[in-house]
Amino acid sequence: MASIRSYPVLSRRSTLASLPPESTIDAQAQIARLLATTSPSRLVVLDDDPTGTQTCHDVAVLTVWDIDTLVHEFRQPSRGFFILTNSRAFPASEAEPLIRTICANVAEAARRTDQSVDIVLRGDSTLRGHFPLEADVAQSVFGPAAAIILAPFFFQGGRFTIDDVHYVVDGEDALVPAGDTPFARDATFGFQSSNLRDYVMEKAGPGRFTPPEIHSITIEDIRLGGQEVVCEKILRIPEGHVVIVNAAAESDMHVFVAGLLLAKSHSPSGTKQKQYLHRTAASFVSTRLAIPTLPPLTATALGLCPRTPTTDSNSNSNSNSPGAFILAGSYVPKTTAQLNCLTTRHGPNGTNSLAILTLDVPALLHSYTDPDLHTKTIASLIHEAQTSLLAGKDTLVMTSRDLVTSPNTGGQQQQQQQQQEQEEENPNLNLQIGSRVAGAMVEVLRGVVQRVRPRYIIAKGGITSSDAATKGLGIKRAMVVGQAAPGVPVWRCNEPTSRHAGIPFVVFPGNVGGEETLSDLVEAWS
Repeated sequence: MASIRSYPVLSRRSTLASLPPESTIDAQAQIARLLATTSPSRLVVLDDDPTGTQTCHDVAVLTVWDIDTLVHEFRQPSRGFFILTNSRAFPASEAEPLIRTICANVAEAARRTDQSVDIVLRGDSTLRGHFPLEADVAQSVFGPAAAIILAPFFFQGGRFTIDDVHYVVDGEDALVPAGDTPFARDATFGFQSSNLRDYVMEKAGPGRFTPPEIHSITIEDIRLGGQEVVCEKILRIPEGHVVIVNAAAESDMHVFVAGLLLAKSHSPSGTKQKQYLHRTAASFVSTRLAIPTLPPLTATALGLCPRTPTTDSNSNSNSNSPGAFILAGSYVPKTTAQLNCLTTRHGPNGTNSLAILTLDVPALLHSYTDPDLHTKTIASLIHEAQTSLLAGKDTLVMTSRDLVTSPNTGGQQQQQQQQQEQEEENPNLNLQIGSRVAGAMVEVLRGVVQRVRPRYIIAKGGITSSDAATKGLGIKRAMVVGQAAPGVPVWRCNEPTSRHAGIPFVVFPGNVGGEETLSDLVEAWS
């Protein structure tokens, strides 16, 4: 492909102010009307980690995908549901058969229930993940798509697409091109392109797409032309091409989805509706399901009993009820900043209401060569966490903050050389490390909840939250009840087979929120 184009950091305020005014059309009402009158396909969202539910409420998420379970879900009175694939935690060689199996089961369940489906491949709003692999696999099962919709806009996370360039908000006013962010340097899913046209070409590789096969719905199309112009442009796009969706406000996504639904409804009488394939972030999903935005959930709304003050003047803990349990496996800089704020405010030098336990990742990886040492390491963490929770303290178990990408030794230059050589020999090394760390976190969670029912659970990071839900708590089906903070979903599982049914489970993405968001949440729910 051509050389990667570079873009400057922009001022958020001045850039947004320079755009045409937002549309005044009530596109959400039009979406609801179209969904009610056009017999739309059931939306099935294959979520590559649990954070894709971050704009939704009152929608189901499945962590299993056998045909009987899917048939049962298709028979529920809903517009759609999520399937947690967790494919971002796997190398391409494992993600491909996983997605193929899930798609085949979805297709069979839809056939048995005489329904049509629209597939969303919900991916990371900072562009990490298996693209276009998952799209290619889905088309091999469901047939060629009328077009592939690429829409990574995510308002709550500060992800905007303007003039086909994808930006990530940093601080109060900076719009940083996605290719210049730490997310683009991801050891497994790294990329260089900020312009989504370049990104598609970069990730797809030579020969998969040509530049004329990549199209744009611009902000001008959306704000000046409305859903009719969006519809007309979509209908003119040849089969199998890619459509980049520009958006800088939630209303932009609303207008786009209204136009997309109009395009689907324009299928000739007696023919099947056009089937589009969607690679999107969370904002598209809630818009397509006509789910309105609600304020963050309060402790009262979740039924969390108020904490009873203790008479111990040296502690803010409550000995009459266990504290909250927080698992933090995400290593991205935003998570580290949030953990620093939380531990500073509520650790020993703050309110002293938070017990802080650290899983030493280098020591953990070494312990896998010594089973006895590994068992003792995990058992010690479990005991300490149980003790502090039962004493009424909120308890944080976090991984050590230095990112480990390979088991290097020696000086810095030697480490860098070893890391490069090891990653060239085994590009999946970092996923293997992440899987082992997540596995250890699950062991800790399982051990803790054998004895303690925490007040609520927060899992920080995509792989951490997925494994915590499925392997730690045994969740097979949960309901997304709302958001703990903007972009931070809360699940509740009432199945008797899950551990501690009904406990609020907070899926806290590693790359969402400000430095104080995690600490503010813990305070608000105390």
